[in-house]
Amino acid sequence: MTELQTPAGAKSVTPGGGRVHPAWIVAGVGFVALLGAAAFRSVPSVLMDPLHAEFGWSHGTIGAAVSLNLLLYGLISPFAAALMDRFGIRKVVACALLLVAAGSGLTVFMTQPWQLMATWGLLVGVGVGSMSMPFVATITGRWFVAQRGLVTGILTAAGATGQLVFLPLVSMLAHAHGWRLPSLIVAGAALAVVPLVLLFIRDFPSDVGVQAYGAEQGSVVGVRMQAGAGASRAVTVLARIARTPGFWLLAGGFAVCGASTNGLVGTHFVSAAHDHGMPPTAAASLLAVVGIFDVAGTIASGWLTDRIDPRFLLIGYYTLRGLSLLILPSLLGPHTQPSLWVFIIFYGLDWVATVPPTVMLCRELFGNDGPVAFGWVFASHQIGSAVAATGAGVIRDVQGNYDLAWYLAGALCGIAAVMSAFVRRKTLAQT
Repeated sequence: MTELQTPAGAKSVTPGGGRVHPAWIVAGVGFVALLGAAAFRSVPSVLMDPLHAEFGWSHGTIGAAVSLNLLLYGLISPFAAALMDRFGIRKVVACALLLVAAGSGLTVFMTQPWQLMATWGLLVGVGVGSMSMPFVATITGRWFVAQRGLVTGILTAAGATGQLVFLPLVSMLAHAHGWRLPSLIVAGAALAVVPLVLLFIRDFPSDVGVQAYGAEQGSVVGVRMQAGAGASRAVTVLARIARTPGFWLLAGGFAVCGASTNGLVGTHFVSAAHDHGMPPTAAASLLAVVGIFDVAGTIASGWLTDRIDPRFLLIGYYTLRGLSLLILPSLLGPHTQPSLWVFIIFYGLDWVATVPPTVMLCRELFGNDGPVAFGWVFASHQIGSAVAATGAGVIRDVQGNYDLAWYLAGALCGIAAVMSAFVRRKTLAQT
């Protein structure tokens, strides 16, 4: 790579040379952390039936613990983004991994529902919330100018795919050895990622004497500034962006996104498929396939976000997702028919393809406050997830099936598509 000295003394490494830019190393370790965080958070959905069988807890009770996890996962996000500005990415992510390890490990001692709420709900929720999608926005905003949309797609794929790809393994372990072994494995895996974070993640490109990947000479992107105000900045940013219609349109659409993915499909698909006679391990394997295709879909969405109006992408994603959910009840059965495979592949491509265009719009609308603003938008995503996780469980307990939950989610996706069409873009100067 060609190295140029900027006025500030930092090296500007232009794409296309020989040495690997440190931004890719940071992104790689971030990928591992996000992959693990998503996998950690997904475990309760697979353990729903084993916990019900051992303790007799209702689907609604277990779903409530998952809801708390999802809610904290979102509500912590904007504060985590602000704390990363104040204390640094490394410290926040390392502490988050320790919380996940503690929460997962302590579950092996639980005997009451409140203990499930305290471990998987509270501790793991706060931990994974500190490594959620605003972490993606922070890395891409500080370390990348070129390929920002593509990298956002790759990191987003890690955050969504981890929870799906590891589901079959967790399900098999729970079936063969009980639910406690997967919980201990999650604790160990979280601890194993901590050294990687401490060794390889740096907070700003200027910390290692380079500029952000693809930044022009003299650019301030990736240059360490004065430390932010921490958690108070999250509240200040919310007060400002809450006065703009764009924020509410993006947040409303993202709430539907969360309800129709993590809250409903991610939490209840295995149980819903089992209601139709499908073995839980087979249903978990289908979710793993969703995760595999999600990688391609989300990376492609990031690539498209660099080239197409992100509003058009959101309209298409929400519309197609809604239609697929409306037909899902007719596809479920004891066996995986070709029509169900079509749904799984299609839904996988669309799983979190909404994230790259939403991140891009937040940056356009809110500038340097974009990562924190996206944290609040993502909080709405998790509120939607939490409502769907509990609501679908209650629907199942009352009606004996999940059909109404699928139909409601499909209709809400149509509303999200309409909301996306009304977002007004605001092109900002490169920052």
